[in-house]
Amino acid sequence: MKIGFISLGCSKNLVDSEKMMGMLKSGNHELVHNADEAEAIIINTCGFINSAKEEAIQTIFKMAEYKKHNCKRLIVVGCLAQRYKEEIVKEIPEVDAILGTNSYEDIVNAVHQSLEGKHYENFKTLEGLPTLHTKRSVTTGGHFAYLKIAEGCNKRCTYCIIPYIRGNYRSVPMEDLIEQAKELVAAGAKELILVAQETTLYGVDLYGEKSLHRLLDELNKIEDLFWIRIMYCYPEEIYEGLIDAMIRNKKVCHYLDIPIQHANDTILKRMGRRTSNADLVKIITHLRERIPDITLRTTLICGFPGETQEMHEELMQFINDMEFDRLGAFTYSPEEGTPAAEFTDQVDENLKKDWQADVMELQEEIIFDKNETMKGRELYVFIEGKVSDENAYVGRTYRDAPDVDGYIFINTDEELMT
Repeated sequence: MKIGFISLGCSKNLVDSEKMMGMLKSGNHELVHNADEAEAIIINTCGFINSAKEEAIQTIFKMAEYKKHNCKRLIVVGCLAQRYKEEIVKEIPEVDAILGTNSYEDIVNAVHQSLEGKHYENFKTLEGLPTLHTKRSVTTGGHFAYLKIAEGCNKRCTYCIIPYIRGNYRSVPMEDLIEQAKELVAAGAKELILVAQETTLYGVDLYGEKSLHRLLDELNKIEDLFWIRIMYCYPEEIYEGLIDAMIRNKKVCHYLDIPIQHANDTILKRMGRRTSNADLVKIITHLRERIPDITLRTTLICGFPGETQEMHEELMQFINDMEFDRLGAFTYSPEEGTPAAEFTDQVDENLKKDWQADVMELQEEIIFDKNETMKGRELYVFIEGKVSDENAYVGRTYRDAPDVDGYIFINTDEELMT
């Protein structure tokens, strides 16, 4: 059967999609890029914030139109399906099968059941992990791949819906990760990017202690692997053993993604975060002392309920003082079912956007100054592609994670790609 597959949302969702595509290929189904050719269309949805929900719903309705032509079955999986199963079934009858976030291993069966004319649903409890018996169908171009090391989250930040649609934190056994990593590298991946809702707690549930450092030691042994990159590190969970592993394992990029969300103590407490302004300064300072060439990325939320102009200015001062190497800022999105959505002191949407613009304008100035200090340094660069009709190439250094950070542009007459 010809199947079209659409993956929405984050890199963690993409890993699930790649696993499902691998299972479909093993089931002798053909994946096609053109929806006009597809006899079945599968959408792996995101339901994290309002804009992601809107994109997912619009995509479902758009793909439903193809059922008037060649497409026989429409299947919805993932976060939006987990969160709004009843609404999707009731409001979008074109959907033939629907799977929750912990049920994607059932995708082949869902296709077969729906082809028999049955409406099919599978929503396993948010415990344990799906089992994978086939290789992933990697979609990132081959030279880098995401390695999802855990599922779910225990933190219960007041703005976040993830624990309710993904469950509590469950680490993937280390032997499974090493096997996956070796397969990905054998298929051509030179960079593995470790992702989870929180990578720093890896292993606590399985081994009784934080074990990300042990995983890095094992991954570092894989031949033909060049870079290992760590994303989604909660600042309060960064520990000396992890820092030591980053230093001793030469394949581990001196790069950490540390989502701090804010820097005002009142807002951090209301968010359910477990750090204070002073904690963040201490952690960031310590990382830079231990690993002087480390690149630090963070994300911030602008306009959280109760935020005032003074709190925003405190955040701006913090950004100016800390000089993050990479930074992204988002306006707060109230998500139904989360405590923060019920807070009465919501911030005006226009003010949220103004504050977000302030943050990004300041960060642009910081990045400009930091880039000036990089002049004269020599760095390895992964070539991502060539600019059409120009003698220019696009690449990334260890300081740049794909899709979220910037690129290096190289002007040369030399042939850098074969």
